[in-house]
Amino acid sequence: MSKPLMPKATAVWLVENTALSFDQIADFVGLHELEVQAIADAEVAVGMQGADPIATGELTKKEIDRCQDDENASLKMAKTTLPMPKARGKGARYTPVSKRQDRPDAIAWLLKHHPELSDAQLSRLIGTTKPTIKSVRERSHWNISNIKPQSPVGMGLCIESDLEKVVAIARAKAGTTHVPTAAPPAVQQPEIEPALPTMAPGPMLEPEVMPTVESVFGPSKSTDEDGSDSSNG
Repeated sequence: MSKPLMPKATAVWLVENTALSFDQIADFVGLHELEVQAIADAEVAVGMQGADPIATGELTKKEIDRCQDDENASLKMAKTTLPMPKARGKGARYTPVSKRQDRPDAIAWLLKHHPELSDAQLSRLIGTTKPTIKSVRERSHWNISNIKPQSPVGMGLCIESDLEKVVAIARAKAGTTHVPTAAPPAVQQPEIEPALPTMAPGPMLEPEVMPTVESVFGPSKSTDEDGSDSSNG
């Protein structure tokens, strides 16, 4: 069974404006019974503006009255005539007409900065065609002289998260994902003690000579045993 578009806001309105039980409200909006009770006790969704399910066509007044009279009855979603949004199928992204002329510039930028992207990835990312990508790559595009590489994110052709996701997938397939490696530990160099200053060699000093008696008084005269001078005949 489908649920209201704004379940919590719808629960706030039903708590404030009906006599439905917490279990009935919780079953209709898809919340837990304790959460609906917390809304009633002003512990959850404080200050939230309630959404009237009757005004949005999700419930009828008759259906609310029926379930208020029978606690075992369950609320049933009213059949709405409003068109429901459809999930976008797989394929190229839709590009507004006002931005389609910017796609060649975005293609040139992507080919320059992310050559790892395939033509299919480029086509889905910015909503272009493979022949257009080929003509820009081979520089055979009819307006090639005026094409200037510009980021598709800056031009509003895609969002940053989509670009990063596509690039990560392309690099993973190509095996070029960069994994930062830890820097090797620094090798501690041994401390080198400063060398002592060397003295320049000076002139050699002669050893000091002690004075002798001969050097001071001259050579002494030798005498004979009898006291006579040996120098006289």
